[in-house]
Amino acid sequence: MAAQDAPVCQIISFHDSKTSPDPYFELSPQCLNPTPAPIVIDNGSFQTRAGWAASAAELSSLLLQFRSVAARSRGAARSETQIGNDIPNLEPLRWLLKSQFDRNVVVNFEIQELIFDYIFTHLGINSEGSVKHPIVLTEAPCNPLHCRQMMSELLFECYSVPYVSYGVDGLYSFYHNNAQRKQQPPHTGIILSSGYHCSHILPVINSRLDAVNCKRVNVAGSQASSYLQRLLQLKYPGHLSSITLSRMEELLHEHSYTAVDYHEEMEKWRSPEFYEREVHRMQLSFSGKLPTGCVTAEERQERRAQQLRRLQEINARRREERLQQDQERLDRLLAVQELWEDGLLDQFHRSLVELNMDSAEELQSYIKKLQLAVEQGRQKLLHSDGVEGKTEGLEFEQPMDEGDGVALMDSDFFEDMLPQKSNMAQPSFNMAEYHQLFVGTERLRCPEILFQPSLIGEEQMGLMETLQYVLARYTPEQQEALVSNVFLTGGNIQYPGMKERIERELLAMRPFQSHFKVTMASRPALDAWYGARDWALEHPPGEALEGWISRQDYEEKGGEYLSEHCASNIFIPMKIAKPVPARSAEPSVTAQTSTGASAAITTVTSSLDPSSASLSADVTMVTS
Repeated sequence: MAAQDAPVCQIISFHDSKTSPDPYFELSPQCLNPTPAPIVIDNGSFQTRAGWAASAAELSSLLLQFRSVAARSRGAARSETQIGNDIPNLEPLRWLLKSQFDRNVVVNFEIQELIFDYIFTHLGINSEGSVKHPIVLTEAPCNPLHCRQMMSELLFECYSVPYVSYGVDGLYSFYHNNAQRKQQPPHTGIILSSGYHCSHILPVINSRLDAVNCKRVNVAGSQASSYLQRLLQLKYPGHLSSITLSRMEELLHEHSYTAVDYHEEMEKWRSPEFYEREVHRMQLSFSGKLPTGCVTAEERQERRAQQLRRLQEINARRREERLQQDQERLDRLLAVQELWEDGLLDQFHRSLVELNMDSAEELQSYIKKLQLAVEQGRQKLLHSDGVEGKTEGLEFEQPMDEGDGVALMDSDFFEDMLPQKSNMAQPSFNMAEYHQLFVGTERLRCPEILFQPSLIGEEQMGLMETLQYVLARYTPEQQEALVSNVFLTGGNIQYPGMKERIERELLAMRPFQSHFKVTMASRPALDAWYGARDWALEHPPGEALEGWISRQDYEEKGGEYLSEHCASNIFIPMKIAKPVPARSAEPSVTAQTSTGASAAITTVTSSLDPSSASLSADVTMVTS
C-alpha cells in the first residue's frame, strides 16, 4: 500500500488492470519422484493460491494466484464456466460471479469443485479420475464439521487423493514468521488476522490454538470497499457507473491508511492546506467532446452571434414582406379614393362595401395609417442595411383582422428579450477536473471500520475491543505471554499505520508499565501459503505422522475427522447418542397401580470427565 505522503496536486489515474489467463504448467518429474509432492492450496475467500511443496528451487514459489470467483450463465455448460484469471474484467460479469464462500466458510461445493479442476489442470495433472498427490488445504478457524465433511468427501470421493491435511491460514503465517525469526517452539501469542470477509482473534498457547476463546469480527476488506463505494457515489452522483468495486479495492490497497489517532487525524483534514496536500485526485477517463450544456465561453459567444444574425435576416424578410403587403393595400385604397374624386359614386360605394367600410372618412383614416406604416417600414429597411451587426428585435405582429381591412402595426420587440453580450468574464469549464474524484477523508474512514464497525451500522465490537475481551478470559500471567507476541497477518491488515494504531490501542488497554510486542507478517497476504508449504516439507505425508488424514482414516472415522497439528483447528467430535428402542409390552402385567395404568420409569446416568469438556449421557428406558 502507498505511503501517506503525497505531492501537492497529485493527479493519479486508475490502473484498471486486467488479468491475463494463467499458463498451463507441465508436471515436473521432481513432483513424482521419489514420492508425489504435496499440492499446497490456500483457499482464501478473496484469492486462491496454489503451488507445489517441493524442495526444488523452480517449484518452491507460488505458481497460481487468482480471484476465488466463477462466472457461468444460467443454463450454460460446465466447460463454459470462467474461473479466476480467465475473467479479464470482473465488472461486466459481476452479476454472474459466484463464490464458494459464505463469509469465510465454504458452502458452495459445486463452485469449489470447479476451483479444484482449475488448479489441477493448470498444474499439469492430467490423470483421469484421480489426483495422486497429497493436498494441504487451508480452512476457516473453527470450521464447522459439516463443511469439513463435505470437503473431505469431495477430495477423497471425487479426486481420490491419498492424503489431506487441513490448517488455518493465520496459524500457517504465524509459524512461518516465527521460523524466519528463529524462534524455537512452543510458541505462545495472539494472532490478529483480517481477510476479505471477516477478521479473527486467534490465541495460541504452547503451539496450540485455543479454539474456545477464538473470536470473529464480521468486518473486513469487502465491507471497507463497499463503504468506500457508497461514500464516493454519494459524493459524486454524476459518476455512479465509474465508481466500481474493482476501483474501490484499488483505492483501498494503494491509497488508504490507518490513522493512529482517528479524531486527531480528522481534525487535520479541516485545514485547507492539509487537504490540498493530502487529497488524492483520481482521474477518470473522459471524452474530449463536450456534452450537451457544457460549452466554453467562446463557443457560447459564437452561438449567440449566429442566433443574432439569423434573427436579423428573419426580421429583414418579414419587414420586406409586410411592406410589400401594405403597399399593395395602400394602392388599392388609393384607387378607391380616385373613384370618389372622379365622381364615380356607384363604383365607389360598391368598393366600400367590398372593403367593409361605411364612409369616405373611414377610408381616409385607413389610408393615413397605411401611409405612415409604409414610411416607417422603409426607414427601418434603410436603417438595418446601413448599420451592420446591430441587434434587431423580433417584431411580434398580430394577424390582420378581416373586418378592419388593414393590419395594425406593432412596435419592435424589446432588446432585453434577446441574450445580451456580457462584459463579465465567463468561467471556463474544465472537463478533466469534472472527471476527477477527490479522495480525502475517505482514505482513513474506510479502514477505520475495522476498529469502529458502528460507522457502517454494524452492532458489534471492533477488533481491539474484541482483543480486550479475549485477553480478559485469561490469567494475568497468560495475558503477559500472549501480548508479548501480537502477530498481524491477512490481506486487510496491510494499511500503512496499522501496526502503530494497534500498539497505541494496546498501550491504552494494558496496565501501566506492562510490556507487549506487535509484529507484522513479512508478506501478510502470501505468508499463509508459504507457511503451509514449509509445514508440508517438514512433515511429509504418512500414516503415523500427525496432521495427515488418509483415505483409511476417512472411511473409518468419517469425513469430519481432523488430524491435529501445530497449525490446525482443534478436533471436537460430536457424540450423538442413539436412542435405545423400547421393548414390546409383555402379556403379563407384574405391577399395576390403583388406577390400573402402567408406570414408566426413566433413569438417566451422567458422567463428567474432569479432564475433558465432553459430557456423555446414557439413557435407558425401562417399561414395566
